[in-house]
Amino acid sequence: MEHEQEAFGDREERVTFLKGSARVVAIAVASNFAILLIKLIAYYSTGSASMLSEAIHSLVDALNQSLLAIGIAQSIRQPDPNHPYGFSRARYVYSLISGVGIFFLGAGVTCYHGVLNLVHPPTLEALPIAFSVLGASLLMESVSLWTALKQVRRSADESGVSLKDYVLRGRDPSAVAVLLEDGAAITGIFVATISLMLAHLTLNPVYDAVGSITIGGLLGAVALFLINRNSSALVGRSIPEERLRQIIELIESDNMIRSIHDVKATDLGADIVQFKAEVNFDGREVARIHVSKLNLEELLKEIQSFRSVAELEKFLLEHGEQVIDVLGSEVDRIETIIKKKAPEVRHVDLEIL
Repeated sequence: MEHEQEAFGDREERVTFLKGSARVVAIAVASNFAILLIKLIAYYSTGSASMLSEAIHSLVDALNQSLLAIGIAQSIRQPDPNHPYGFSRARYVYSLISGVGIFFLGAGVTCYHGVLNLVHPPTLEALPIAFSVLGASLLMESVSLWTALKQVRRSADESGVSLKDYVLRGRDPSAVAVLLEDGAAITGIFVATISLMLAHLTLNPVYDAVGSITIGGLLGAVALFLINRNSSALVGRSIPEERLRQIIELIESDNMIRSIHDVKATDLGADIVQFKAEVNFDGREVARIHVSKLNLEELLKEIQSFRSVAELEKFLLEHGEQVIDVLGSEVDRIETIIKKKAPEVRHVDLEIL
């Protein structure tokens, strides 16, 4: 257990690390359930397809963000014998399920309802209520979006990458999912508003149905992005090439290393990286460290006193074991340097060539 805590940190450390994402998700869930309620009231008052699409959108967002909360809770579980690298990838699993939910429940149902209203256009009523609801929804969604954006920016700065790169490959799928879903929600609100205005001004409900289909397409695009992003992380993607090169250069700069081969650095999620490499140590440097600890004059006298092969063999075996101990110490030293200079690397596996 001590090794597990050293490699992954205790529960309190991981909760501290994840509390930013948890806060973002909690705010998003609360706002989407509130928005869902007022949108349903507006739909029953107006009969608008776009308003129903927006209500479905908010329901799907609320349910999917609840899944993200479950993923965060799962990801901070302690490693166990069956999961030695922990549960950090659980967030990717639940974010992937969230993406699938958005695609089928959000995009699918919304597009279906839009097409249905193209074939059988409804009568739109009480449009002032709909516009009031959309305004209130925009305000609440903006608060959630701003919270998610601040968290993603903070995480991007900590990771030393741009906001765009973090959205594409960042370690926090939960905050990114909320950011994209809220961005789509605000875009959907504008689409619904324009659709209702056109339907009202032209007395043609087709615009409302087209708005519903457009919102469905928007949800589908967000869903496909999230599915692709999280499935890529789950199959074990490498860390960014620039960061990998920095770690390799750090190892190669050590005078104990001749060369490094077969390097693999896998993102385990939650800013945890598993690093593996085959390392060719400089035997002379290893032996030099061992020799520096010896009294060479006394060693020479000991060698000169040998009278049999057995004595020489015993001497060589003893010093050979000491050289191996030095090599092991050097491996530990390099692993410590890697973890210090690259804190996200929690598990290092150096194979000696």
